[in-house]
Amino acid sequence: MLAELLIGTVAAGGSVSFMHPLSPDAAQAFWRNSLAAAARGERSVLGAWQGEALVGTVTLLLDCPPNQPHRAEIAKLMTRPEHRGKGTATRLMRTAEALAIEKGKTLLVLDTASEEGASGLYEKLGFTLAGEIPDYALKPHGGLTGTLIYWKRIGEPA
Repeated sequence: MLAELLIGTVAAGGSVSFMHPLSPDAAQAFWRNSLAAAARGERSVLGAWQGEALVGTVTLLLDCPPNQPHRAEIAKLMTRPEHRGKGTATRLMRTAEALAIEKGKTLLVLDTASEEGASGLYEKLGFTLAGEIPDYALKPHGGLTGTLIYWKRIGEPA
């Protein structure tokens, strides 16, 4: 289900580090590696479900360099198109933030595509725009897009 969600997100133009068309083998390999990293405690992969259907996911990256033990990064926020605008991404983000606080983190960072990214969602959730890097990555269907860098203080400072 994770691979199917990733393939669908990329096909719909979601800028999550992959190009369209994304093969099932590549999507499955990504998730195998991601779940192995989660088993090692390097990240947490959260899912949103409707019944037995996976409708969204977000990853909380926890394995930061030794001089950044207070920080975590949000990555790969994906929601099935038919579930967008229904609060799924907001619930996933709030759960990821609560988990980060539980793990002693006091700073969250993330990036999103300048074009068609989720900047409105992140700003609504209290993230602050640090800046934009132009021409940062290719869009899934080709052409360059910038990336917006966001941060948010959480929990109690160490």
